[in-house]
Parts: sequence; C-alpha cells; structure tokens
Amino acid sequence: MDLNTIETVLRPHSRSELPDWSGGDAFVAGGTWLFSEPQPGTRRLVDLASLGWPPHRIDADGLTLAATCTIAQLDRLELPADWTAALLVGQCCRALLGSFKIWTVATVGGNLCLALPAGPMIALATALEGVCRIWSPDGAERDLPVTDLVLAPQRTALRPGEILRGVFLPAAALTRRTAFRRASLSPNGRSGALLIGTRDRGGGFALTVTASVTRPLRLAFAGLPEGDVLARTLDAAIPDDLYYDDVHGRPDWRRAVTRHLAREIRDALAGEPAA
Repeated sequence: MDLNTIETVLRPHSRSELPDWSGGDAFVAGGTWLFSEPQPGTRRLVDLASLGWPPHRIDADGLTLAATCTIAQLDRLELPADWTAALLVGQCCRALLGSFKIWTVATVGGNLCLALPAGPMIALATALEGVCRIWSPDGAERDLPVTDLVLAPQRTALRPGEILRGVFLPAAALTRRTAFRRASLSPNGRSGALLIGTRDRGGGFALTVTASVTRPLRLAFAGLPEGDVLARTLDAAIPDDLYYDDVHGRPDWRRAVTRHLAREIRDALAGEPAA
C-alpha cells in the first residue's frame, strides 16, 4: 500500500546517523505490516535495514538474532546439533502464515514489536527465555525479557525513540527438550492458541502460552506437574479477561484449547529423552 502521508525516508548507516525522534516517526525493519494499511499519523520513516546488522550470531553462550533478521534467514539457519530446541525455530517460522515474499521481508524484530498475540517470534523468544537488547535515544542500552517487552496487543514497553536491536536466546534454553502445539479455527488461519513446553536435563518444566492470551506467559515448574496441578496453575495465571477475543477465536474457545494443548504438551514431555 502506498503511504501518502510520508514526507521523508531516512536510511542511516550507523547509530550516530539515527535522527532525533519526533512525533510521526516510524522505524521500519521489514515493513510488512506498516505497508499493509493506512498510517495517517506517520510522516517520516527510518529504515533500519540500512544499518547493515548481521542477521544472527552463534557462539557458546547462545544465539543472537538481529531485529532485522528475516523469517527466511532464521528458517535457513543451521544450529548446533546439541541444541535440541532448534526444532522450535522451524515450527515457529511456519506458524507465521505468509507467502515466500512475506518470509523474505518480515523480520524477527518486527514480529516482536508489533506485539500481536499470534506473533510466533514472540512465542519462540518467550519459550527460549529471550532477552531483548534495546537502544535508547540517548545512546544507552538496556536489556528486557521478552515477557516484559510485550504488554498487550500492539503495545510494548519500548519508550519513544527506542529501537529493538536484537534478541538473545541462551544456550541453556536451546538444549532443552520441547513440545509445540498450535490451534486455529481454520487450516490456514491465524493462531488461536500457540503453546510450547520445554524440559531441561534436571526435569524442570516450563509452559509458554501465546496467541490465546493478550500477552505472552511462561509458567515454570521445578518438575513435571501433575495434570490437575497444571490446570490449576493455568487458571490462576490466566484470568478470564486475559484471554484474547477477536474474529480468530472467542475467549471461551481459546481457554478450552489452551487447557487441552497444555495437557498434550505435559504428556509429550513426561517420558524420558530418546537415547
């Protein structure tokens, strides 16, 4: 879509070239959502792709993804064999329903910052204990867990002029066993519930709930909970008004599906890991 209110497009090549923030500005990573509908209040675009950030970095500490890393680049990434949770990468990429054209433009950072309940990069980063690196306009930096970044649909903890630089996924989280479950009202529909379970070598269990709720949740247990304990914990952590309500699912349906998928994930991770 043409954005006929745009007066200026800036393409900075370094942090020092980033402009002072003003009303009507918008940072662009991929722009797949920005250009999908009118943006009457936007006057200036700042293209982050021109900063030339490497899309990803793998080291002993874990995986760092630039905010401008595209879904296609993430899906093609070859991760260490002992990172058993790497399976989640492809599963979450495919939960972003879009053509190859979208995959080559849409970015990890854009998906996080748009903060839609169904954002699969939000699910991936939450399940793997992602920590966001944020650039502030004054030159400072701060780190924020993904669960603290996404506050509500299309609302984040980013302050005016702040930029999501990237997200870090620790190696300890990437070595866990995982179980992925997703439900939607139609075969190619937007996620109505997207849940991920992880279990570490010590038996610790964590359940991530997204898409069915207005903000991501990660529930951690010292060991694998009994089914009734898991159900009670879900009920206590997710009050009725936290379940999302839109054309892709009513709150009562999302609640029932969340409980069902949580039980499936718990049962899937109950067994011993394969030799």
